[in-house]
Amino acid sequence: MSKRHDIDEHRRTLGEISGIMRAMKNLSLMETHKLSRLLAAQERVVASLETAAADFVSFYPHVMGPSFKGRAVFLLIGSERGFCGDFNEALVREFEEHSRHLVDRPPVLITVGRKLEPKVTGDARLYAALDGPAMAEEIQPVLIRVMEALHQLHAGKKDDSFETTVFYHDAGAEGVSIETLQPFEKFTQPVRHFSHPPRLTLEPLAFLAELIDLYFFSVLHQLFYSSLMAENRLRLQHMDNASRRLDKESADLKVRRDRLRQEEITEEIEIIMLSAERERPS
Repeated sequence: MSKRHDIDEHRRTLGEISGIMRAMKNLSLMETHKLSRLLAAQERVVASLETAAADFVSFYPHVMGPSFKGRAVFLLIGSERGFCGDFNEALVREFEEHSRHLVDRPPVLITVGRKLEPKVTGDARLYAALDGPAMAEEIQPVLIRVMEALHQLHAGKKDDSFETTVFYHDAGAEGVSIETLQPFEKFTQPVRHFSHPPRLTLEPLAFLAELIDLYFFSVLHQLFYSSLMAENRLRLQHMDNASRRLDKESADLKVRRDRLRQEEITEEIEIIMLSAERERPS
């Protein structure tokens, strides 16, 4: 009886865990659907900015200046929550692989995500470890903190220049993707699609500065949406696997419970038969 009671308790616990995981799975599924819409919209925003930049640069190519690569700043977009496999470990591995090629000047590291932070704690290259978004609505305030960290980094090193590279999980690809933020680098030899230059309310250099800031912010939005979507998809996959394991364990426990109950019934029948044998008159 005691063993059967223990199995029943264990099955009840597994049922509670399974219920919690179903709720988490539903939340991740809803977040994925929401992020797919936001990501598609943000991709259109970035495409529009690139179209506007191409038009601008085709008439004002002199404002772009020479291309220059400065000290590397690596931004790693990790996860705020767990249960997403090696999501964060893969970022660190990719970061270390790229860092090996930067012998002369070690990169500056900025991480986003509470689950990623312990994996780089104590690293001398770490400049800032920021909390990350757990849902789409939290991306913008996180991005503001990221931009503040980048501005502080540039302000503190006025005699130095930086090139920001983002390590993130792309929702449309497997593994870690890497994107270096080089605004409008591909427009160094632009093709004119219009006969007249765009009408500007700012000086070309001031307009370019504003456009680059907006482009940075928009691209980072896109990358964060993509990363959070990939994270939720991976979480769904792991929860599916865990749910199947829980269901299998619960089914195995039920078989054991039924077997124990059958043994108990058999023992009870034997006791009844023995009692009947004793009470039968000789």
